[in-house]
Amino acid sequence: MKKPSTSNLHQSNQRKKNIGTNNINRHNPKNDHGTMTNFNYVVKKISGLFTLILSGKSKTSSEPFENDSARNNKVRGVSSSTTDVSSESSKSSSKWKSSHPSTPTSTSSNQIGVGNFSFEELYKGTGKFSPDNKIGEGAFGIVYKGRLYDGTLVAVKCARKDVQKKHLAEFKNEINTLSKIEHLNLVRWHGYLEHGDDKIIVIEYVNNGTLREHLDGVRGNGLEIGKRLDVAIDVAHAVTYLHMYTDHPIIHRDIKASNILITDGLRAKVADFGFARLGSEDPNATHVSTQVKGTAGYLDPDYMRTRQLSEKSDVYSFGVLLVEMMTGRYPVEPKKPLNERVTIKWAMQLLKQGEEVIAMDPRLRRSSASNKAVQKVLKLAFQCLAPVRRSRPTMQNCAEVLWDIRKDFREKVFFRPPIASHHSADFPQKDARKNRRKTFGIEDDKKYKFVSA
Repeated sequence: MKKPSTSNLHQSNQRKKNIGTNNINRHNPKNDHGTMTNFNYVVKKISGLFTLILSGKSKTSSEPFENDSARNNKVRGVSSSTTDVSSESSKSSSKWKSSHPSTPTSTSSNQIGVGNFSFEELYKGTGKFSPDNKIGEGAFGIVYKGRLYDGTLVAVKCARKDVQKKHLAEFKNEINTLSKIEHLNLVRWHGYLEHGDDKIIVIEYVNNGTLREHLDGVRGNGLEIGKRLDVAIDVAHAVTYLHMYTDHPIIHRDIKASNILITDGLRAKVADFGFARLGSEDPNATHVSTQVKGTAGYLDPDYMRTRQLSEKSDVYSFGVLLVEMMTGRYPVEPKKPLNERVTIKWAMQLLKQGEEVIAMDPRLRRSSASNKAVQKVLKLAFQCLAPVRRSRPTMQNCAEVLWDIRKDFREKVFFRPPIASHHSADFPQKDARKNRRKTFGIEDDKKYKFVSA
């Protein structure tokens, strides 16, 4: 190894001593002895490091640095060029054993996101991951309700330690997608945390259940047609944002009523991005080729047949969702008569026959305004469900049409005829002065004057 010059070492040493000053002495012979001492010290350290590496103890020597990083708990950004948040963490994840998050230990934590929380904070905030705070469960793991130290309510999604690789990929895909998006009608991402074998997503807590629960009557008092139009527009805005306004188009691939969260104000937030897929970067490309993923009943048949995924696949799923919202039925109803088991076919047939009112959710109140709104929404759904994707509208078009439907509905509902007068029929309505003689028997003459007392 080439020995660095004494002058260079001297300059380096002087810069360290004079940080924050304007005068740096580059040629001070008095410091030569100190410079050589530092050089010998560095050489000894390097030699010691090589000795540790050769003896197989390098891992132990690096642990203090990892612990310092964990104690600082600094937030790191997510690179847009990577699919997995941490390629290193995926190596250890294949050996998970327990199905519950572990208790806090001295194990270091790696965090990615906008928040600044620790595993201990989540552990305490969920009541030690208590079953009483469990609010959901899926193939990836369990979702708990939690509270951060600053009082923020969050949903804590913990991956199962025995989760299969395909579900782990979906879990990490959701992390990657959530880190790229921010919209009023999308669940907000707070961050991702690894603590030993535990992998945790922290997202916004929405406490009013899912759209499907509201349609089933499990939550709330039922959504009237006006509220259902609000929800449909919120979903359309969210998916339009994913398709058009992100740095790279995102295809959700799993739009359905159980993935639409409802706020206290009965507005919608789209959730669950485990199946989300980046669209093509080529603006001229019509699709991306990928394996079929989604939920039965919502899947685009064109995508299933060709494995060619595009934004129009989300449009098809949205069409199914619109029918679901207007009828209250699930996409597939195995207990119904044969001709009613596939809800979209049954509803579209009634629409063609002009009997769409029969398809209306029994929970909806019938009126000329609501009947007309349902008819218009089902017509939009019919366009979304076109067998060939190029015949379907864009999500932006869907949002615009729904805006017009809601506007017309509100005008009909809130329109009030002119208020009838409370006066009797013979009360003068125009010019009381001209009608004085007729009404009060007063002649319009100068001799009739008001004289003060």
